Amino acid sequence: MIFHFYHRLSGGILIRKWPKLLLVIVLLNGCSIEQNNITSNVFHNVTAHYNGYYYAREKALEVDGLIAKSLDDDPTEVLRLFAGLDTTKAKGYVKDTDEIIKMASISIQRHPNSKWVDDNYIMVGLARLYACDFQNAILTFKFVNTKSKSPETRHTALLHLLRTFTEQGDYERADEVFRFLEKEKLTKLNAKKLYLEKAYLYQLRNDYNNMVQNLSLVDSLLTRKDRKGRIYFIIGQVYQKLGFNSEAYNFYRKCLTTNPEYEIDFYARLNMAQVANVGDKRDSKLVRKQFQKLLADTKNLEFKDKIYFEWGEFERKLGQLNDAITKYKLAAHAGKSKRIQGQAYLRVGQLSFDSLKKYSQAKLYYDSAVASLPKEFENFAAIKKRQEVLGQFVTYTETITLNDSLLHLASLDSAILRKQLDSTFSVRDKKLASLKKKKKRNDTNTNSSTQQNSLFGNNQSTTTSDWYFGNSALVASGQTEFQRIWGSIALEDNWRRSGKSSVLNERVATNLKPAEVVNNDAVVTEKTTELKRDEAGELMRQLPRTEKQKAEALSKIENAYFKLGDLYYLTLNERKNAAESYETMLKRFPKSQLEPETLYKLYLIYLDADSGKAAFYADLLKKNHPSSTFAKILVNPNYLKETSVAAEKQKLIYKEAYALYQKNNLRAAQEKLDQAAQVGETNFTPQLELLKVLLAGKTEDVTRYQFELESFIKKYPTEPTKQYAEELLASSKSLLAKLEKAKGIQYSTITTGVHYFVTVYNSKEKITNPVADALDKFNASQWKNLKLTTSNLALNEEQILTMTVEFADREAALSYFDKFLAQVSTAKPFSNYKFYNFVITKDNFQTLYRTKALDEYLTFFDRNYQKQNQ
Repeated sequence: MIFHFYHRLSGGILIRKWPKLLLVIVLLNGCSIEQNNITSNVFHNVTAHYNGYYYAREKALEVDGLIAKSLDDDPTEVLRLFAGLDTTKAKGYVKDTDEIIKMASISIQRHPNSKWVDDNYIMVGLARLYACDFQNAILTFKFVNTKSKSPETRHTALLHLLRTFTEQGDYERADEVFRFLEKEKLTKLNAKKLYLEKAYLYQLRNDYNNMVQNLSLVDSLLTRKDRKGRIYFIIGQVYQKLGFNSEAYNFYRKCLTTNPEYEIDFYARLNMAQVANVGDKRDSKLVRKQFQKLLADTKNLEFKDKIYFEWGEFERKLGQLNDAITKYKLAAHAGKSKRIQGQAYLRVGQLSFDSLKKYSQAKLYYDSAVASLPKEFENFAAIKKRQEVLGQFVTYTETITLNDSLLHLASLDSAILRKQLDSTFSVRDKKLASLKKKKKRNDTNTNSSTQQNSLFGNNQSTTTSDWYFGNSALVASGQTEFQRIWGSIALEDNWRRSGKSSVLNERVATNLKPAEVVNNDAVVTEKTTELKRDEAGELMRQLPRTEKQKAEALSKIENAYFKLGDLYYLTLNERKNAAESYETMLKRFPKSQLEPETLYKLYLIYLDADSGKAAFYADLLKKNHPSSTFAKILVNPNYLKETSVAAEKQKLIYKEAYALYQKNNLRAAQEKLDQAAQVGETNFTPQLELLKVLLAGKTEDVTRYQFELESFIKKYPTEPTKQYAEELLASSKSLLAKLEKAKGIQYSTITTGVHYFVTVYNSKEKITNPVADALDKFNASQWKNLKLTTSNLALNEEQILTMTVEFADREAALSYFDKFLAQVSTAKPFSNYKFYNFVITKDNFQTLYRTKALDEYLTFFDRNYQKQNQ
């Protein structure tokens, strides 16, 4: 029947052809996915392997190669074991990952009974991993782990699952996966993959100890295809980072035995010099010779920047800072690597800042470093933060330096100072002129030598030690300045034209006046001449001569030290430098208003580092400023929280008191304020105090009102309400001045009634306490029955008055005055300073305090008391 059928079908095919037809029929019958015989299994396994799976695997290898090429290796840092995955990179090979999924899916659909189904699923999961479709990749790998009957395939799926969790940043679930795999019996291939995946996971977590342990274990399992040299180099880097220099040296040497790619070979040799023992001078010389040999090797031309940088690092470790800076500057201009250039700028900035204390120079190099370094550079955020605050830092340090210098110069004799300045500027100008002539002479010699050589066919350069291009340090400095002004410009024709030169034009225009832009040469010449003539005089005019100017200069220095400390402590988190700034401020300004806050910050700085110093500053704060907010926080850490509750209560009471004040119900308002004060001192207390002053303005005389306002301003110098108090005081004084001007200064000739004894002296003498103590002692010894009291008031900005109150009548006051002259005025402190002593009625005292007319009253006193008393 079969033969007959095919005979009819073929229209008379010869009988001898039927075996081939039979084979075709068998094959077609085997293609069916319904069959489960030997023929069907062989067909589906072969087709699934060499069609769908094979092409999917080849595409996966291509994508893996693309990802590996995306590695931005920086051999100065620990190299990454694997390139990281991200959605931006994935867009570049999305067609490839889609093709992997397509080929593997077709194989699964058409050959569901083949033994390559699980492998094709792994290809699908791998494509999703490469495409950063982490969730679907996880589901796919879990599916294979659940359904596959092959332990090796399940382990492979779990290894890819481990990588997926690692790339996703889900380190806890990654830990669970490799903990499970560690208990399984793995093939050598999967064991190698597990060690590498674990090492990569630990690298991302910055756990270099566990990373290097796993890399050391994988050593015996590595093959040439695994790029053994690169892995040995990474192991050496990690050991070097951990401080195990001898182990690092061994792995760098082992790396060289594998004949790695040239860059790895070069850095392995360079790093071997870093970890070699340089404890003695002979070893140091050998290392320097090694650097010189590397520079002389023409194969290393593209790595000269790195060689110079590492040489700079070597000199820095030996403490040769100037040599190190020279090498860093050469590194910045010896190659094209922006990373190395940025690192070189950063090192010069760090040395200028931390060691040389050249802060303006440090700022310039930090600016260049931030512009050159990639954003993923280690601690880039901290570097950029320091760069951003260096502008403020330079301002504060220059404020200190400038004002200290001005104060020192102001203390010198003017004539001698002028002579010294003129001499200094003259010497400087002569040196500049000499250097200019020398440079011009060298340029002339160089040009003539070049022409002569070209005429005789001699192309050898005639460089000397003074020639610019013969001095590598000068060349590096010039390149830095060029790049600062012009930026990074490609080597090309007409580089200064059109928009390129406009950058410089804008910069010049911002620094010059319009007239200077028009005729630059003339202006420069004119300005140079003017500087020569006026520079010393200009400096002399800036010197602080008066006491007020000196006080302002000292205040600027004090604030600069405090802000510098804050910058170190709060912004840069550099506690040692912060403590140094704060302590310097306290030493130079022992009576600073900023002392409570400074002491508290020093306490916090030393709390963890030095408990003894922390206790010292805490005791000092509690002793010298017990009522300050910082002392209260020190005693009670919950002070601010508790006072905020108390402040809310005070606000409610204040609202009632102010309403009573507006209704002129002053007694009730005062009672409310007393009630609010009993709650305790809070940050709202100044508001209560100011309302008390307003009440005094309505219940007391104007002298008392002004005194209370002045006291409030001194007590709360940083409170927002201070400005309002100052406005009230200025308004009150202005009104009184107008009234006094309208009627003239008149003291009452009625000298009966209550009297005060007053002594006036210069506030600069700072003898208020000794004067008050002397009067108290005099009162207690001879006038005990009168129960006299003393108090101090600022008469004006320059004079203080201390008064004894009060005497019932004129006679009692004059008796006190006479005995004071006979017994007290001849002793210290009265005998050492100038005093104005007098008695005055209560009404006339108010006029005196209001008008500040001391001279007029002294004349009045002489006429109405002294002459009548004779």
